[in-house]
Amino acid sequence: MQRIPLTIFNGFLGAGKTTLLKSLLMQAQNQRLNVSVIVNDMSELDVDGVLIANTELVGQQRQNFISISADSISSPTGVNKLAQALEQLAANQPDMILLETSGSSHPLPLIKLLRDHPLVQLKGFLSLIDAVMLQSDYDGGEQLIPRWQRNLNQGRGGVENLLAGQILFCSHLMLTKVDRLNADAVLDIAHAVHPINPAVAVMALPWGNLPISELLAYPEYDFYRVAKLVEELEEEVEQFTDDGAPYDIESRVIADDRPFHPQRLWDTYQQFLGAGIHRSKGFFWLPGRDDLALLWNQAAGSISLEFISYWKAGVLRHENSLLNSEERRILQQQLDDMPGRFGDRRCRLTVIGLSGQLDPFVSALQRCFLSEEEIDWWQKGGTFADPWPKSVARLKS
Repeated sequence: MQRIPLTIFNGFLGAGKTTLLKSLLMQAQNQRLNVSVIVNDMSELDVDGVLIANTELVGQQRQNFISISADSISSPTGVNKLAQALEQLAANQPDMILLETSGSSHPLPLIKLLRDHPLVQLKGFLSLIDAVMLQSDYDGGEQLIPRWQRNLNQGRGGVENLLAGQILFCSHLMLTKVDRLNADAVLDIAHAVHPINPAVAVMALPWGNLPISELLAYPEYDFYRVAKLVEELEEEVEQFTDDGAPYDIESRVIADDRPFHPQRLWDTYQQFLGAGIHRSKGFFWLPGRDDLALLWNQAAGSISLEFISYWKAGVLRHENSLLNSEERRILQQQLDDMPGRFGDRRCRLTVIGLSGQLDPFVSALQRCFLSEEEIDWWQKGGTFADPWPKSVARLKS
C-alpha cells in the first residue's frame, strides 16, 4: 500500500499553527483534496480542536479528524496516541494528513516514530517561530542560542531547549507575525536563528499564507540528516518530556458561566501578564455585548479578541433573528436544559506557562468574573466600563 503523505506543523505556543492549518484546509477544499487532520493540545480544554472542527471541513463524523488533548504527543503516552490516530486515519486513504502539534511538543520522539512508519511518509516538518516573541523576549533572537547553551551547561531543560529543538529537526523554518515588525528586524531575527539549523532556509509566513501546492511538492523528510541528532539528544529529551510538565510548562483551565468584568479583565491583562505566561486561549463573554461568543487569543505579550458566533441565548433575544415561533420554542427548550444559569453563555479558558508564574495570573483572571452583586446590578440595567475595542474581528471558517 502506498504510504500517505504527512506534514507536521510544529512550533512554540501561539506561533500561528492553527491559522496556517485553517488556511490549508480551505485551499484543500477548493482543490477537492481529501485531507485528514490531527490536532494536539496539552490542555484538557481543546480550543484548537474546536476551532478546526467548526470549519466544517473536517470532523469526527467525517472520520477525517482526531483531537489528542490533555497530553503532549512528544510524551510516551502521547506518541502512542499519535500512532493509533495515524493508523485510524490512514485506513481511509486520504490524499494527505496534516498534524498540528502542541506548542510544548519536541520533534525528536515524532521523528523516531515516523522514520520507519509503514503507513505514512513524512514530507514536511514545518517549525513556526513567533518573530514578535523572539523580538521581545530574546533580543531579536540574539539571546536564544546563548540561553540554550547555558541551559545545556547547567543540565536544565528550559524553554530555550524546546525552541532550539523545534528548529534543529525542522525541514522548513517559518517566521510568523512578521507583519508586526519592520523588514530589517525580521532579517536580523532570521540571521540570529539560522545557525541552529543552517541546512534549511528561513522564510517569512505572514497570516499563514502558504500555498498548499508547496506542501504537495515537498520531498520526503531527510531522516539521515538528523540521525546523529536523535542519538545525541535522545536521553536529554526523554528527561524533559516523560513527566506531565514538559520543559516546566503546565496548563490550567478556567471554567465559569459568569461573564468577565471588562475593565478588570483589561487591567489584569495590563498588570499580570508576564513573560512566563506563554499562551492563553478560549471562549468567553462580556456584559454589554453578551450576545457575542468571543475568542480570547493571547500569545506572549499580545492578545486579540475574535468574534466566533452568537450565543443561542443572544439569538433568542434578537427581535430580527428571523426565527419562527416553533424555532424559538425549540431553542428556548435547548437553553432550559443547559446547566448554566445564562443559557449557553459561559467562559472556558486554558492558560499555559511556566509552573511558577501560572497560578498568580490564573487567580487574577478568576477575580475578573462579575460578583453576585455586579450580576444583580447588570441584570437591572447597570453598565460597566468597557475599554476593549468595539471593532472585533470575525474568525473566518
